[in-house]
Amino acid sequence: LRFVGYQVTGVFMKNWDPLDEQGACSIDRDCEDAYRVCQKLDIPFHQVSYVKEYWNEVFSDLLKEYELGRTPNPDIVCNKHIKFNYFLHYAMDNLGADAIATGHYARTSLEDEEVFQQKHTKRPQRLFRNRFEVRNTVKLLQGADLFKDQTFFLSQISQDALRKTIFPLGDLTKNFVKKIAAEHGLHHVLKKKEACFCGFNTMLLFQSMGVCFIGERNFENFLLEYLEPQPGNFVSIEDKKVMGTHKGWFLYTIGQRARLAGLRDAWFVVDKDVSTGDVFVAPSTDHPALYRDLLRTNRVHWIAEEPPAELVRDKMMECHFRFRHQMALVPCVLTLNQDGSVWVTLVKPARAITPGQFAAFYKGDECLGSGKILRIGPSVYTMQQGKNREEGPKKEEIDEIEPAT
Repeated sequence: LRFVGYQVTGVFMKNWDPLDEQGACSIDRDCEDAYRVCQKLDIPFHQVSYVKEYWNEVFSDLLKEYELGRTPNPDIVCNKHIKFNYFLHYAMDNLGADAIATGHYARTSLEDEEVFQQKHTKRPQRLFRNRFEVRNTVKLLQGADLFKDQTFFLSQISQDALRKTIFPLGDLTKNFVKKIAAEHGLHHVLKKKEACFCGFNTMLLFQSMGVCFIGERNFENFLLEYLEPQPGNFVSIEDKKVMGTHKGWFLYTIGQRARLAGLRDAWFVVDKDVSTGDVFVAPSTDHPALYRDLLRTNRVHWIAEEPPAELVRDKMMECHFRFRHQMALVPCVLTLNQDGSVWVTLVKPARAITPGQFAAFYKGDECLGSGKILRIGPSVYTMQQGKNREEGPKKEEIDEIEPAT
């Protein structure tokens, strides 16, 4: 296909050890599927394990984020530290590879031939890259299949890694990829659900989805295997009435439906207070307490230009952003802070902006980079309540309390 003329090797990357707990992750089955794909394509097959590295640099961070009341995104962190760092160096140093290829639906500004001309050089880590350094920066571009576009998951990878990466699915749609797989007799993988992170990303078939190593287990029970219960109350955002109890604020994220014992109506998480253990809920999925138009990130990781010249020059920049995969891009204005973080002001409020998630920024079809959301502004509901208090009682109401003399 696109790899005619290249020597290709398949690698199965294991990031989770199911022997550590009672799990549902089908690592052995995924490994066998990957091996059968390589047999069918008549290419070499290797296995590599990053269980220790994944625990230290992804899973431990995940637990810390939950304890802080945030909702982490392990897919983005894994891509940054494991797949496009440890695995990339393994491919270069141990397998003698000139480039790596993954099944992400994404593109870069380099042609395949140009990738093989790039020299693999490690640059020193600084707060910002040298703006006067002569370099041919590589842009990360959205895939042709915008519904499956996965640049959001790649928004923290380094420029050096991007230089040595090929995305064979970037110009294809998922339906066409399935057609290719069927034509080559790879029916056993066509029947699979979305592949998990502890599995293997072949060039044509698999993709990463969610906190895969949890499998089909109950997420609450899984987290409670690692974090101590922190009982608290569900509190109505409207009248501060206690609606029920929970086992820990870390089990809930903004926008999530909260099942409250004894109540038939659906309630949704709108905020959390780690200091008290309170999880605030509202009685509808589109309650104004779920909508906000302001957030602040940590230091943004810019992929090609750090920071963008327009943002440096004007201290502000118009672009688009998303904080969830497949979320529609939202127009926004960035304001640059001295520490490299940004304030993000949205043109219109977005639902369930969540601390711990990554805000990824776009200009046209280019993914500029991302930053972790650390703070969120007041909700539309809070602003409405404040406005009502500022306005005070109407003249007619005052006259009723204190009749004119």
